[in-house]
Order: sequence, then structure tokens, then C-alpha cells
Amino acid sequence: MTLWRRGRVWWSYIYVDGVRHAKSTGTANRRLAEKIDQNFRDELNLRRHRTQQPVPEMTFGELAARFIADGVAKPYHLDRLKVLLPYFTDVQIGRIDKAMARNYRRHRHEEKKCLTESTVNRDIQALRRILYWAVEEGLLLSNPLSRVPLVRVPRKPRKVMSVVEEEHLLAAASSHLRSIIIAALDTGMRRGELLSQRWEHIDLSRGLLQVTRSKTPEGEAREIPLTERLHNLLAERHAPNGLVFTFNGRAVRTIKTAWKATIRRAGIRYQRFHDLRHTFNCRLLEAGVMQEIRKALMGHSSGEDVHATYVHIELPAKREAIRKLEAWINKQLIPNQQQGGSSSDSTKDGRPVGQTPDWSDSTEAVEEKVPGRSGVRPN
Repeated sequence: MTLWRRGRVWWSYIYVDGVRHAKSTGTANRRLAEKIDQNFRDELNLRRHRTQQPVPEMTFGELAARFIADGVAKPYHLDRLKVLLPYFTDVQIGRIDKAMARNYRRHRHEEKKCLTESTVNRDIQALRRILYWAVEEGLLLSNPLSRVPLVRVPRKPRKVMSVVEEEHLLAAASSHLRSIIIAALDTGMRRGELLSQRWEHIDLSRGLLQVTRSKTPEGEAREIPLTERLHNLLAERHAPNGLVFTFNGRAVRTIKTAWKATIRRAGIRYQRFHDLRHTFNCRLLEAGVMQEIRKALMGHSSGEDVHATYVHIELPAKREAIRKLEAWINKQLIPNQQQGGSSSDSTKDGRPVGQTPDWSDSTEAVEEKVPGRSGVRPN
């Protein structure tokens, strides 16, 4: 028996190694007092074994400071903390619960009327991740938001840039942004991957680009064959080392302002820069490229399929996918060229339009007819 009633309040008395520890539960309710007594017992046991003791009275502001100081915070978390800290700074982490998360959602919508539910979902997800880190560090016994429900948001249709819009966009873009746009359309790389791409990881003799800095583990060190257009562009400005895409010899940190200005000058519908990546994927799909090959080129996660672990996309299959992409784009350009005037059927070096250079290490992909599909599948 560790609970004793003193007046109207229950007290917890626990002996650890012959030493008595007393604590008031602060309540006259027996069931509630038993829960507090058990928590007190667990706390003393952790202290006895010199384990990190929970600190539920720590404020969220202190927790966020530790989270950042330990180097765990990513740019995504830092961005979300800008809106989380004003609301949760002085709140004890032991008092954060699902009800407080719901109140935070209402507060965000009252603060900004045009805010979407998906934006608040990302705030809650960042908050939940920080609390999980507190559990890992022993600052909390459990995460109160582990099963917090998020508002389901209907998926919005993503925009795909047409070939005509692409021509207008490239004509209106500055020289350094034009190179970045071409690389995004022909490789499907993310903006961060493009801006951190280095010459040391581009092999023009083999026509290959190796991504070495990616957002996801699946995107690290993936190989992307170069289209003829991108190969010629890179060959003209090749350098032995350093960043590939620069402005006046300096690294490009952001392209948001330049991108919006280019869209405005081009007179086309607004699209995000990330939509170029979606355009690359859709063009491969319409060209008949299989899903596994598209995912390998874009560095997408292989998903939860058990058999996905054993799927390996060989380089010839990737080259064939890029060849199909170029053929599809050239097919879209034929009606425009017929309207605008005649065009040559071959490139400067005598190769037919849409045919990629014959790289020395490439082999022909064996193609097999797939029942029920109009496309082909490389072995």
C-alpha cells in the first residue's frame, strides 16, 4: 500500500533502496491518485537506474531549441517552427494533446482565411515529429499526437506543360534560367538537385548525369541519360569542376523571383517550377515508358511492394526511355513546324531528329510485347 489519505488529498509514499519518497497527488479521487502514484513510481525507477528522466514541464520553446541544437532539424522543420513557436512556445510539452492540436488548427484558419488544410497538416506533422524526438531522448514517456487525425484533403490535378508552352517559356527565360528549365524538363530532377549538381558528376562521353545530392535515399547516386538537347547544352559550357548552374560565376540559391517573371513574360498559365518534374513524368508515361523505369529515373521511392526490392533498372532501359521521350516531343513539334514553316529532318551531325548519340557503353534493350499494352517492356 503506497497511497495514504491525509485530509481530503491522497499522498503517495514509495520506498526505493530504503529511502522513503513522498508526493502529494493533489486529488481526492482514488482512481486518479492511483495513476499519479504509478507515474511517480516509474519516475523513481528511472532515476534509480540513472536513465534520462522525463521532463514534461519543459516548454515547447526549450524543446525546439534542443531539437535545432542537436542538428536534427531539417529546413522543412525550421520553416514550420516559424508558425508553431508563436503558439506553443510557453506550453509545457506534457500538456500538449489532441485537443490543443485542434485548437491550433482553428487558430491558424482564423489568423489566415485563405489557408489550406494541407498546410496545417504539415504544421501538425512537424509538431508530431518533434514530440517523437522528445520521446526518443527520454524527455517524454509517449507522444500524445502519435494518433492525431489529420484532415483528409482531396488531391488536386497537377499541371502539365505543353510543348508549345515550353517554347514560349524558354524564349522568355534568361540564359541561366533557361539552362535550368531545360535540365528540369529533360531529367525530371528536383530544384534542389539541379542547383547542387556538380560537373564532376557529369560524364559527357557516356552521356550520363549522376545525381549525388537528393531529397530521398532512392534519389542518391541515380544515373540519368542525357537527351541530345541537354547534352549539347552542357557540352557548350563544360567545366572540369564546380557547380553546373550558376549566375555570373556564383551559386544560384533561389529562382522563385526569376521564375515568376519568366512566366509573366511568356504569357502562359502559371505553373510551379516543380510542375516541370511532373511534366517529365507525364511525357514518359505518354511515350510508353514503364512505371518502374520512370520511378528509377526520377528517384521515387519503390513503395511497400515486397518484390520492388528485387527490381533493378539497367542503363540500356533508361537510355531507351529517354529515346522514347525525345521521339514523343518531336512528334508533338511536327504540327507546329508544319504551320510555322518547313524544318530539317536531321541534326547538324547527320543524325535523324530524336535519335540519341550512340554511346560506347550502351547496348540495345530487348523489347517484349506486353499483352494488353500498346507500349513495350525492356528485359
